[in-house]
Amino acid sequence: MSIKVGVNGAGGRMGSTVCDAVAADPELTLAAGVDPSASGRECHGITISSELRAFADAHCDVVVDFTLADAVRVTLPWLAMHGVHAVVGTTGLSAADIDTLRETFGDGPAHCLIAPNFAISAVLMMRFAELAAPYFDTAEVIEYHHDRKIDAPSGTAVTTAGRIAAARGDAGWAPDPTEHEVLPGARGGVGGGPAPVRVHSVRMRGMVAHQDVIFGAAGQSLTIRQDSYDRESFMPGVLLACKRIADHPGLTGGLDGYLDI
Repeated sequence: MSIKVGVNGAGGRMGSTVCDAVAADPELTLAAGVDPSASGRECHGITISSELRAFADAHCDVVVDFTLADAVRVTLPWLAMHGVHAVVGTTGLSAADIDTLRETFGDGPAHCLIAPNFAISAVLMMRFAELAAPYFDTAEVIEYHHDRKIDAPSGTAVTTAGRIAAARGDAGWAPDPTEHEVLPGARGGVGGGPAPVRVHSVRMRGMVAHQDVIFGAAGQSLTIRQDSYDRESFMPGVLLACKRIADHPGLTGGLDGYLDI
């Protein structure tokens, strides 16, 4: 039997792309869509609703959420209460939010995946950066997004900084030589754990989602670059998550475990 998928934010740019991808996959069925701003719109044989109960009425197995952090804080506990799995690409959630959601899903029948990026190339980029971190003395992250993204830095950049900081560990990085910022913020924000990493954000019309992770050591540098030119780049990861989430109890952070890397 096919997996019944609901889409929260079905009228948005990412949500409508997810609807198209789910409808085209023979192993999945687009069962419901929710979006207050698109209520009543027809989409691949369903009518988009304004109410979360549409997911329960359609007996959804899993709901994909690409909305806003404030909406997710309401939607995910509702899905957990109704035993519906959640695949989440919404960014802007805090560490406290994640801890709360981990308790919410716990050992219950509903499972949750929260991934900063569903592009397979982005998942590999983060893994490659993690592998490179111990071999270089300095590292910085530059992320680039379209001019409608309202949070900065991106979830992918924050996750990347955290992972390479953890991989570097107690060795730390070479000291930052900057003594004075002529323009405040010129050196970017700082993310990561024991070995913080500088993170820079660009918002540019014409872009979708891109990231450079730059490492440096004496006489050499390494740049790991990932580009998503279209929202379709995220769909293979989203579809994979919908099909495999039943095998991953509790809350999972990132798509890595679904790819076995």
